[in-house]
Amino acid sequence: MLARPELSVVIPVFNESEVVDELHRRLTAFLNSIQTSWEVVFVDDGSTDDSRERLKRLCAAETRYGVVGLSRNFGHQLAITAGLDYARGEAVVVMDADLQDPPEVVTEMLVRFREGYDVVHGVRRRRERGSLFKRSTAYLFYRLLRTIVGFNVPVDAGDFRLVSRRVVLTLRALRETSRFVRGMVAWVGFRQTTVLYDREPRHAGKTHYPLRRMLKFAFDGIAAFSTVPLRAATWLGIISGLTAIAVAIWALYGRLYGRFVPGWATIMMTVSLAASAQLIMTGILGEYIGRVYEEVKRRPLYIVAEEINAEREPNRREDPC
Repeated sequence: MLARPELSVVIPVFNESEVVDELHRRLTAFLNSIQTSWEVVFVDDGSTDDSRERLKRLCAAETRYGVVGLSRNFGHQLAITAGLDYARGEAVVVMDADLQDPPEVVTEMLVRFREGYDVVHGVRRRRERGSLFKRSTAYLFYRLLRTIVGFNVPVDAGDFRLVSRRVVLTLRALRETSRFVRGMVAWVGFRQTTVLYDREPRHAGKTHYPLRRMLKFAFDGIAAFSTVPLRAATWLGIISGLTAIAVAIWALYGRLYGRFVPGWATIMMTVSLAASAQLIMTGILGEYIGRVYEEVKRRPLYIVAEEINAEREPNRREDPC
């Protein structure tokens, strides 16, 4: 087996044909400027354009590039998981292919890694791009998540981060299907720090995270680490019960003192409130049960169709301490 490099760069790729050449140029300039051994693991997540063919051509010219081609599109978080399974470096950096995560920031991450940190999160200085709705919901989500999960999840941090080998080995042991990698990295602990950076605009193409996928991703993050939504059933029940009692007292008062108003509106309001609470909690229960269903099937997280200059390490549990 080849000597283990100090740095592995894991890059999920899905329909990024327009970006591949510029990504290669930026990576080459950065990696050749650092005084360390390195490898790059591209995970092609079932691209339907010619992204994989372009990556294969890069691998033919640069043996330190590797491609893990998945059999179909499994999603961004599972593509990251595949990259972590294949990465051999003492330090592993995960970054997106669209060049919104500047490769040059990795230099500062490596400095922090050599100071003894196991996780170095890339945290955006500000969220200036995107719609007001996206920026405001992202702001609220990360702060809500930090409040309810019970451990520190860095706000305004995506999947751009460096993790040490012992963190990678620990993450390989966590094989849940509904994955929220940034939450998993925060959950495992070890010494963690942050570096600030300015997120750049996409070099080309368009985002692969429409609103529907963003909402699913957000609920995956909450459901994977917290049962607070389930506990909300109790509070909704209490609120509904108190509301019903208040309405009953009001109706009784009106009846006794001759101010009784025909109760159609009151009945409809109470029934609607109770029904909405039940439907909300039924939906939340269904989301959790659906995740349990996915876990008990114990299917592989992803399927690899081909490997170029890449070989998955044996899935053994080394002591991460």
